[in-house]
Amino acid sequence: MTQPVVHHVIHDHSAPVFDTCALTYDQRLMRRRVLTSDGGTAFLVDLQQTTSLNDGDLLVLDDGRHVRVTAAAEPLYRVAGDLARLAWHIGNRHMPCQFAGDHLLILRDPVIGHMLADHLGAQVEDVEAPFVPEGGAYGHGRTLPHAH
Repeated sequence: MTQPVVHHVIHDHSAPVFDTCALTYDQRLMRRRVLTSDGGTAFLVDLQQTTSLNDGDLLVLDDGRHVRVTAAAEPLYRVAGDLARLAWHIGNRHMPCQFAGDHLLILRDPVIGHMLADHLGAQVEDVEAPFVPEGGAYGHGRTLPHAH
C-alpha cells in the first residue's frame, strides 16, 4: 500500500477528522515533509508552496480523510509585567508572540529572556505549552513575504 499524500490544506475546523498531528510552531511551516499522525499513520505532505499551518487546520489526504493539525507543547517563556512595553521590545526583535490575557508567551531564547528579566523588569518563567502566536497584519498565522 502506498503512503497517503496531502496536496492541500483547508481551514474548515468543523469538518470530521480521521486523526490529529501535533506540531511545534517551527514544524508548522512546511512545503514537503513526511509526517506521522498522533495515531501512527505516516503520510507525505506535498504542498504547492511553503505554507504556515495553523492550530486546527486540516490536512486533506488524497483518499479524502482529514488530519487536524494541533499546536504541540514546546519550551516557552511566560512573560509578565508591563505587557505593552514588553510586547514592543519583543516585536522590535521580530519574535513571534502569543497574547494570553495577563501574560505573553514567546519561544524560549536565553538572550531575549535575559533582556526581558534583567533589563526590562519582566517576570520570566519557563513553561511547556502549545504556542499559537499572533498573526501578521497581512494574513493569518506567521507573517510571510507578500506580493503586491
